[in-house]
Amino acid sequence: MMKFAPAALAAALVLAGCASAPQAAKPAAAAAQAAPAAAEPAAAGPAPDDNLNAVLWSQTANEHDFIYIQTYRDAQEKLLKAKADRRWDALAKDDRAAHPSLAELKPAVVLDVDETALDNSPYQARLIRSGGEYNEAEWAAWCQEGKAKPMPGAVEFTKFAADHGIAVIFISNRAKDLNDATLANLRAAGFPVAGKESFLGLGTFVEGCEQAGSEKGCRRQLIAGKYRVLMQFGDQIGDFANVYGNTAEGRAKAMAPYTAWIGERWFVLPNATYGSWEPALFDNDYTLPRGERRQKKIDALRTN
Repeated sequence: MMKFAPAALAAALVLAGCASAPQAAKPAAAAAQAAPAAAEPAAAGPAPDDNLNAVLWSQTANEHDFIYIQTYRDAQEKLLKAKADRRWDALAKDDRAAHPSLAELKPAVVLDVDETALDNSPYQARLIRSGGEYNEAEWAAWCQEGKAKPMPGAVEFTKFAADHGIAVIFISNRAKDLNDATLANLRAAGFPVAGKESFLGLGTFVEGCEQAGSEKGCRRQLIAGKYRVLMQFGDQIGDFANVYGNTAEGRAKAMAPYTAWIGERWFVLPNATYGSWEPALFDNDYTLPRGERRQKKIDALRTN
């Protein structure tokens, strides 16, 4: 907040001077001495970072937390009705295809881990402070710390599911050597983790299914053999369906058959800090210099 008292005092003194006898013209030297000093150049601030506002929003905005609470509460209100409907299933057609029968399958809910169950914004904040970008070594070190807190509403929802005989299964794209640390973090955060079968990491082997990169389709197919999935939760399209070509068109095509499921079987959570939506804007080419990637993102902005 600006302080106005000194300026007001100065104005009063000037007016008082004007009210007295007229002042003789000041000598040039005195006038020069009285002239205000030239403003010094502003100190250079921190380098701009595309992620600053996104991370601050996720960490400080009440609205962020309310969206998570609202989403998980809404899902909880609908969960038991979904369980009672034996035809209800939340797996996409290609994930369910190998195991089409729902008879006698146990009910389950499937959740992504990062930014769906666990909050990794402190890692993103560290990158902003250091001026760096994502790298596997620093990410692994963060995961090993096991300090990620639960997302608002997530623990309450999963405990409700578990208390009603519904399996809680996590699918994560964290590297295989982070499985134990991730399981420990989930348990410490209060999630009901029944065992290693309730966690399917990136290195999970699924017989007869070839995993493409970090796609989760094979792991969802593995779940399909044992469970009727009532709901899925994630912050990326790939948490729900396979995306064949990470472009605007490919992403839209993957979701088009299932838009009616949003908020009913699929619950999408906000993540403005990272995700496949971002590289889709610069042709998935992380070899481009940071400035070029930023320019492509600027070019993608709509102004009408």
